[in-house]
Amino acid sequence: MSSEKAIAIVLRVVEFSETSSVVTLFTREFGQIHALAKGARRPKGPFESALDLLSICRVVFLRKSSDTLDLLTEAKLERRFRGLGRDLSRLYAGYYVAELLNELTDVYDAHPALFDVAAETLRRLSEPGRLPPLVLRFELTTLKLLGHMPSLENCVECGQHVELAGRVFFALSEGGVLCARCRPGHRQVVALRAGVLRAMETFADLESRAWERLELERGLQGELRGVLNRYLWNLLGRQPRMHEYLGFLATE
Repeated sequence: MSSEKAIAIVLRVVEFSETSSVVTLFTREFGQIHALAKGARRPKGPFESALDLLSICRVVFLRKSSDTLDLLTEAKLERRFRGLGRDLSRLYAGYYVAELLNELTDVYDAHPALFDVAAETLRRLSEPGRLPPLVLRFELTTLKLLGHMPSLENCVECGQHVELAGRVFFALSEGGVLCARCRPGHRQVVALRAGVLRAMETFADLESRAWERLELERGLQGELRGVLNRYLWNLLGRQPRMHEYLGFLATE
């Protein structure tokens, strides 16, 4: 067994015994890891509350060579997620960040840029400011960094450039726009205002902060929220659990 060091976001904590827990961590250096934290449930355990959900901590773990759990030996708290007091909407948004990281990333598949985006999102969720742009930014940059970003410029069927004007056909299951010639025969297709697709491009742009200045009128925001929800349902094969609690994102 080799000893490894990493900085991690705590995604999940499950009771294992009277004194221990099994934790799922998303680390910057190694991607997801699943580890046994012995003594984590003791009042004065070795991890000193560093393993609270959504906390960012520095960890040391023994990496197992088989399919068994890694062994967490140290965890030192860097930053606790506070969600801006008792604001449940911010807490739910934080849980949603954890759910997407848990569902869309793999064990020992590192994505340092995604870790940085997630850590920044959690930090900003604990500060004053509107929630919908933060959640949209996280969703779309996550899709882009993991290779799941829908095609917004070229037809997913024939590759022809699709002009973003008026209403544009978007195929949920194929993952992107369709030209008018390729539209027939496709199921799960919606006709979106071009502004929805342009907004998706803006929020997914990793090199720009223009998304922070983008103001979406309520109807456009609701349309974007709806199509992104359905796209994620198709990608995951089910509705994300936290979507039930995030209705405010389309109306705030």
